[in-house]
Amino acid sequence: MRTREPSDRGDQSYPPLPEALVVPVYDNHTHLEIADTADPIDYHEHLDRASAVGVRGVVQVGTDLETSRWSAEQAAREPRMLAAVALHPNEAPEYAAAGGLDAALAEIAELASWPRVRAVGETGLDFYRTGDEGREAQYRSFEAHIEIAKENGIALQIHDRDAHAEVIETLKRVGAPERTVFHCFSGDAELARICTENGWYMSFAGNVTFKNAHNLREALETAPRALLLVETDAPYLTPMPFRGRPNAPYLIPHTLRAMAAHLGTDVSMLAAQISSNTELVYGRWEDEPVQAS
Repeated sequence: MRTREPSDRGDQSYPPLPEALVVPVYDNHTHLEIADTADPIDYHEHLDRASAVGVRGVVQVGTDLETSRWSAEQAAREPRMLAAVALHPNEAPEYAAAGGLDAALAEIAELASWPRVRAVGETGLDFYRTGDEGREAQYRSFEAHIEIAKENGIALQIHDRDAHAEVIETLKRVGAPERTVFHCFSGDAELARICTENGWYMSFAGNVTFKNAHNLREALETAPRALLLVETDAPYLTPMPFRGRPNAPYLIPHTLRAMAAHLGTDVSMLAAQISSNTELVYGRWEDEPVQAS
């Protein structure tokens, strides 16, 4: 288990369980391999808590070879978990600098063939944390991941930070997979319109609940319900009213209820739509039986 750098922002305990959803949903992007407190919770406990509040399953997401292997291996044994595997765009330049990018991509391609690996991700472009010197490797990695997703007939989870135009150009030039998800959607209404025109899914995380996230809520209004997903990106982006504390899949109800309130719709109706959307993207969690422990 990896440890996240500790925060100096007050209470760092996990928040209490929210009221359970009547209609269950899925967390389509989480990182359960990251310990976020001095007293971390085992991923089985995370999933038990999620089940107790109406979060019926998660997509566990890799960001490098180690976490992609772990995600694939745990999903093979855990019925409430599917996996996504990839090299994060900020990791790609590191692999390239060490001369190991092609070998790493080959291993991601092998992992992507596992039955309970249902997405390639998170991949994309990040011009916030990686400078000009790393862009060539990011592009090469992103394009390779797109092809891996298409070759395996599985979804693509996009990481897009300060690179909206470049991500869109790459998807159009290379050819986006049939099911493409903008994870932790960070754009505005205009990007939501572009995603809608192309049939790309938009996954909203806890930051849609933040007071200053007007652009995200405008995008949420613009996106058709048939292209909406919800996620935690745990342990990051904890929704209000617990911003700053560790996030976990069991906190999805806060984000979903905030989304429903902003859209002026019934929580259960939105949950049913998002649950259906999620299964269209990743398949059903029970489609492939898990391995015996």
